[in-house]
Amino acid sequence: MATVSVVNMEGKEVGTLDLNDAVFGVEVNEHLVHLAVVQQLANKRQGTQKAKTRSEVSGGGRKPWRQKGTGHARQGSIRAPQWKGGGIVFAPVPRDYSFKMNRKEKQAALKSALTSKLQNEKLIVLDELKLDEIKTKRFAEVMNAIKAEKALVVLGERDENVILSARNLPDTKTAVSDNINVYDVMSAGTLVLTKAAVANIEEVYA
Repeated sequence: MATVSVVNMEGKEVGTLDLNDAVFGVEVNEHLVHLAVVQQLANKRQGTQKAKTRSEVSGGGRKPWRQKGTGHARQGSIRAPQWKGGGIVFAPVPRDYSFKMNRKEKQAALKSALTSKLQNEKLIVLDELKLDEIKTKRFAEVMNAIKAEKALVVLGERDENVILSARNLPDTKTAVSDNINVYDVMSAGTLVLTKAAVANIEEVYA
């Protein structure tokens, strides 16, 4: 069972916390992590791209010139792909890019992502994160104090003061423990978890 330091909002160590190996000590499955990231990005795609094939382009109902004797290469229609304004070969059409992953695969991928952050020493546990008011400057001071760069801050429960204070920081994201995903965890430079968030995650995934 891994033991990590717990720091306060000033960056000072105030204790330690034992992390459950069933969540933070699994064997990292890179394939599932990759699959989960690809799935999330694919599910975001609108799939509304469209181009016309030669059957959809207007014009070209007659042969441009006779088959032989002109010195030109033979042509059957000005809608052919080699013509300017002609149709597109294998033109993209609207489609659904989304695909599904099994629930156990998703859980295994998230556990792998969390374990990876711990192994790479990119995981910080905060005693608590409470702000009296919506203040971006104060939130930035906390991030600097705990040396969290490009952070994903995971809260135990929704806190509007914290979420709105972090909103204007371009490299910082916030999430609630029951709504984290593999893509956000892996793309974050530092994963910041409150003690409450750790407890909630272990309760769900352990």
